Parts: sequence; structure tokens; C-alpha cells
Amino acid sequence: MKRKLISSKLLLRNNNKWKTKIFALLLVGFCFSTFLLMEAQYSRIGVSSSSSSMFPTFVVQKPKIAFLFLARNRLPLDLVWDQFFQGENENRFSIYVHSRPGFLFNRLTTRSRYFLDRQVNNSIQIYWGEASMIQAEIILLQHALMDPFNERFAFLSDSCIPLYNFSYTYDYIMSASTSFVDSFADTKEGRYNPKMDPVIPVHDWRKGSQWVILTRKHAEIIVKDSVVFPMFQQHCQASRVYGVLFRKSLPEFWRDRPVPADNSKEHNCIPDEHYVATLLAHKGLEGELTRRSLTHTSWDISSSKGRERQGWHPVTYKLADATPMLIQSIKDIDNIYYETEYRREWCTSKGKPSPCFLFARKFTRPAAMRLLNMSALGVSEEASSNSLMRKEKEYPQLLSYFDVVGFIPPVLKKE
Repeated sequence: MKRKLISSKLLLRNNNKWKTKIFALLLVGFCFSTFLLMEAQYSRIGVSSSSSSMFPTFVVQKPKIAFLFLARNRLPLDLVWDQFFQGENENRFSIYVHSRPGFLFNRLTTRSRYFLDRQVNNSIQIYWGEASMIQAEIILLQHALMDPFNERFAFLSDSCIPLYNFSYTYDYIMSASTSFVDSFADTKEGRYNPKMDPVIPVHDWRKGSQWVILTRKHAEIIVKDSVVFPMFQQHCQASRVYGVLFRKSLPEFWRDRPVPADNSKEHNCIPDEHYVATLLAHKGLEGELTRRSLTHTSWDISSSKGRERQGWHPVTYKLADATPMLIQSIKDIDNIYYETEYRREWCTSKGKPSPCFLFARKFTRPAAMRLLNMSALGVSEEASSNSLMRKEKEYPQLLSYFDVVGFIPPVLKKE
């Protein structure tokens, strides 16, 4: 009887030990799972320690805007953009540049630290009026999407200037849940090729500016597209002159000279003016767009001076054009009228009336530097002067450059 009682007690103890072990294992598993959840929840918080403090400083990683520059070689307006990015925490933006194959952004080719080594390593040669322009945009998006914190993707040309400071620009773009895509029905004959049907039906055909700002969702759609882009490669290209494709690589400021018109070609399609808007319409996503561009371009032929500044291409602003009044006139635009749709787009930000444009093109380097020196671009005079003086110390050739173009900022003039 005693033996049975002892054996039952031992069995009970063994059972309790196993229960304790199982409970301990479950507790450890629960703690580990909780740790993983907390790590995932706070993965966007970076810790930076300061040598002057015993306690770590927590910096919240904010969503970033990826600035995607399309250039031929160097960026002529790098000093303007240097001033735009200066003083900002780099956890709010990233920079990618598509230039000609083999071109490197180093201390010999750029005067701004923000563009050092920012070229993509698989760039292609771009030809005006061909789908290679779209390919370059896709390459930029592929690189920018590798950073999980990039949530907006802004395409800019090498002749673009910012109209406001970084903080205003960032808040304007990030406060909208939509992409900014200039998109309207293209009713002109000669652009749409019926051979695109039924893959791209005519009712999905759109036209607009290539200077778009995309959400991450829409950027991923463009990168993954294997249906619409091949149609553009086959059936969308610029005019042929005397039956031969006008195939030329982009000049230093592309579209400075007009392409000879050819009315004999049935379908005159400029891929970069149609692709993004058409793809997103084809996907049924126009409800997720603010259907306007944030980059101002002047197509007013009547106001251009000289025959060489007319044609398909936007006005290029030169030194004599660069005045605070010009910039203010662009900033004052608060609506855009789309004639083909009888639609007027009133510009808003955060539900309130706002300027329509954050960027403008096309500006030559002398024009842009003059505006920067005149504090016409939302940059304080003291900051821009200090920046130019610092750049002059770092790059003695800067003063000689201003000498050549006939404009020397007062801060660089020597007594």
C-alpha cells in the first residue's frame, strides 16, 4: 500500500515537472513572438547615439520622396538643387539620376554632394521620340523601389527648378494620397494607332506631361507592366522625316530645337507624353490620381521670341527671361483648363486652394543661377549667398563661368 502511495506521488511530481517545462516553453515562445512583433512595429525607428550624451536619441524614419532626374550628362542646375536640399534631414528624400551610359557623378562633374555617385549603373542611351525614354523612367523606378521608405517618386528633367523650399514641397506632395499625373483624353488625330487595339482600346488613350509624381503602388504597376509597354515599343514613335525616323540622342537641353514636322506620317506618337497616363487609365486607376502635373511648362508659342523657340517644344527660359515676376506669375496659377474634356482643375492642397506648381522648366543654367541669387526660388538671400561663396571657395572655376555668361552674382564680385 505504501509502495503504491509513493509511486503515485512520484508520478504526480513528474507530471507537475512536465507541466512546468511545457508552461516555461510556452512562456518563452510567447515572449519571443512579442519581441518579433515589437521589432516589426518599430522597425522604422532608428537609433543614433551621440558622443556627448549617455542616452540614445530616437529618430523616426519618415516616408521619403525619391527625386528621379533624367539627364543627358551632368546636371547643369545642380547648385540650385543643392540649395533646395541643404539643411534638410536626408531621411526625407533620396536622389537617383539617369544619365548617358558611363557618365559618373563625381567631384569633377558635380558641385553638389547630394548628387555624388547618384547615377544608376544600368542606364541606356535615350533617343527623342522613342520608347527609350520610358525605359529610362522604368530603370529609375526600379532603383528607387529598392528603398522601402521611398513612398513618392517625382520625375524631373535637368532643366527643372524648384519654386518653393523643401519643407513646403514635401508637405504638399506627402499630404496627398494620390499620384499627380497630367492626364486627359487625346482627341487629336494621328496620335493613337489602331494597331494597339484591343490591347489598348481608344477609350483608354490619354495624353499628358511625363513629369509625374507617383505613389509607391503606381510606381510598382509601371515597373511590372508587361502588356502596355510592348505596344508602345511597337506602335508609338515620333514623326519620320522623308520616311526616315528622326532618331537623335538628346542634346544638352533636350527639345531646344524643333523637330521638323512631317504631315505625311499617319501616326505621330510621342511615347513619354502618353505612356503613364494611358497605363493607369487602362488599369482603371484614374480615381486614384490628381489629374495634373506639379511641373509648369510653357507651351505658349505666341509669347516665344524667335522661330527657333517655337514648335512642339516648350519655351526655354534664358538669362534675360529670368525675373522674380516670371516666377511669381507661375506661382500665381491656381487652376488649369483641359480643353479636350471641358474640364477646369482647381488646385488644392490639404483641402484648401493652393498654387498648382512646385517645379518649373525649362531653365538654362545662367537663368536658374540668376533666380537663385535674386532669392526668387523661396531660398533666403543669406543662405543662397553663403552657399555660393562656399562653392566659389571649393570650385574656383565657378567665377570664371559666371564671367563667360555675362552675369556675376554680387556676392562673388571682388572689390
